[in-house]
Formats: sequence, structure tokens, C-alpha cells
Amino acid sequence: MQFQERIKRELDELRSLDRYRILPDITSRHGKHITVNGQLLLNLSSNDYLGLGDDKEMLAGYVKQLRESKYAMTSSSSRLLTGNHPLYDQLENALAKLYGREAALVFNSGYHANIGIIPALSGRHDLVLSDRKNHASIIDGMKITEALCQRYRHLDYDHLEELLAGAAGRYRQIFIITESVFSMDGDLADLSRLVALKEKYGAVLIVDEAHGVGVFGERGLGLCETAGFVQEIDVITGTFGKALASTGAYAVMSSLFREYLLNTMRSFIFTTALPPAILGWSLLTLDRQSTLHFERQALLQLASRLRSELIGRSLDVPGESHIVPVITGSNASAVALAALLKDAGFHCMPVRPPTVPEKSARIRISLRSTLQWEDIAMIPELIGG
Repeated sequence: MQFQERIKRELDELRSLDRYRILPDITSRHGKHITVNGQLLLNLSSNDYLGLGDDKEMLAGYVKQLRESKYAMTSSSSRLLTGNHPLYDQLENALAKLYGREAALVFNSGYHANIGIIPALSGRHDLVLSDRKNHASIIDGMKITEALCQRYRHLDYDHLEELLAGAAGRYRQIFIITESVFSMDGDLADLSRLVALKEKYGAVLIVDEAHGVGVFGERGLGLCETAGFVQEIDVITGTFGKALASTGAYAVMSSLFREYLLNTMRSFIFTTALPPAILGWSLLTLDRQSTLHFERQALLQLASRLRSELIGRSLDVPGESHIVPVITGSNASAVALAALLKDAGFHCMPVRPPTVPEKSARIRISLRSTLQWEDIAMIPELIGG
């Protein structure tokens, strides 16, 4: 068929551009290491930033609790039908209390959150302003909304203010949306400037803390806690699927926003709820991460040392967080560098377009608090020669 031939040609083109992807054969995790295609490698591609996913003692305790509680492995329906297990209330109350906010709402994933919150809150008389390097889930949420969407240059808040000033009085509501820690560059949003702009122009500010939760802040609430703006940001989203070593996502907000989303957010209303077994585990990891002050400090210190060593070898290493990207430029160079690291015992995947802009392919070193400098000390020499 003509359609199938076209698909084959497009796949061939991806191969020629070094953008073809395959699923790795992941057979097991062993603490710091992971078995990929039969080879034991140091895991530098996981988002398990605090190593909670490898905490065997905590897992064993929870498995015992599961046996005693008999939590179901499925919810079988949406929360608005029969899927609203009491553990949802416990988890959302725990989140609201931890953040000191009125309310929280739990979602099946960060993707569900971002493709649902933006279209639910904004409409065709509104304007959404998004950082150019926001995650694909935010971009897809912008594609769904009927609001006009514009992107400001990455971390360029003068450009953002130009757009805000030009839009003043022309829209029912203006929304600003940003990640706190950008997942591919590891750099940080200026929340102080964003809050000031939100207040000056009467905007609604949404901050995605997917890669900030667990890593930043005294209680692991993310960059919003470090910057001191937990109360000022209208909607703070976070995920359980990274540093919190579980499944799902959440947003903290006012009780009014929660009520509105519950009634209008399609990716919340029309999806099967999370299993109670997952909700119970999220409660446990949420509480545990809030106490891991030393681990957070150790992780950021490790990342700072690695970044300094790489930059000292004249490598292009942006960011200032636990995510340490090394920009190679070409797709082929990123693939070759990942292969070199694999041969040396490191699992560090290449990142290529469309995940990142054209000609900015990279390897993304994702660090965890369970790693020591000795584990990664040879990487700068391997990469930089």
C-alpha cells in the first residue's frame, strides 16, 4: 500500500539521520547499575534522583503492607465513577499539607496533567505564554487548548514581558507556563522574575516541577520552595515518576481551581484511576523524600563537580542542576559518544531531535544521590580526552 511505503521511507530517513529509536532490553536493576542488552552498566539515564526506586528495605516493607491491606491492583474505572479509593484523599491531603496549600489533585502522569490543565483553564479568549524549551507534554497541551499560544525565548524574561505588555487588555486571561528545572538542559527558571511578572500583569502562573521535586528545597518541594514562592505560584505540578520513585503526578492549587479542574479537565475525567497499590506507595515515598536533606545536598554537589570537570575540558555543558547534558551538536556524535560510554560501563543515552532542537544533540547524564564521585570520575576524561 502507498501509505505503508511512505512510512517505510520515513523510517529509512530517520535511520539516515541517526534519529531512529529502538527499545533497549532492560532485564533488571541492581542498585546503581542496570542490565541493558545483557550488559551490566552504571545507570546514568534514570530519573530516580534520590535512589528511592532501589530502596529494597522500603519496598519489602510496603509489599508486606500490601499483603495485609489487600490493596487492589486496579481501580477499574475513573475517579468520578468507582475509582476514587480513600487513598486518593489521603495522598491529596498529604500533598496540600506539605505545600501549605488549600488543595491538591493527583493525575495518572505528568503528561496527563499538562495536556489537561492548560486546555481546562484556558479558552479561546485567552493567551498562553510558554517558555520555548518547555516539555513536549506542555506543547501538546497548548495544541489542544483553544487559547492563542505564543512561546517566549528560553529564559528570556525581557521577551516575556514584551509579550505581556503587548497583550495587556486584549485577552480575558493570560497564562504563563514554565518548567522549573528544564529536563534536557538542566538549567533553572527564574521564579522570582516570573512571579513579579505574573503579579504586574495579572497573569496565572503554572510551574512544572517534574525535575525539581525531591531535589530542591528543604522538604523536597522543588525550586518553588528554594525560591520561596510556594504560595505565590497559582498551580505547581509535580510527578511521582521521577525522584519520588512511583507512578502518577499531581498539582497543588487553590480549592477553587481544584473544583474547576475536577469538572472540566478531560484527561482527568476520561481516564481510569490509578490502582490503590500505587497510591499507597506514593504516600510512602512522598513522606520519605521529605526527610532526605543530606541526599539532596550530596546530589547537587556531585553534579556541580562533574559539570566543572567537563567544562574544564572545554565541553559544552549547560545548566546548573543534577541533570548534566554534554552537547555534541550532530546526532551521529551523540550516538557515538553514548556507545563509547557504554563500552566503558556507563548507560547514558543520546538525546536527539525532536526532543531537543536541531543541531543540539547531546548525551544527558542523569545523576542520583546514591552515586559517589568514584563511580563517575573517569567520565570527563572519556568524553573530553
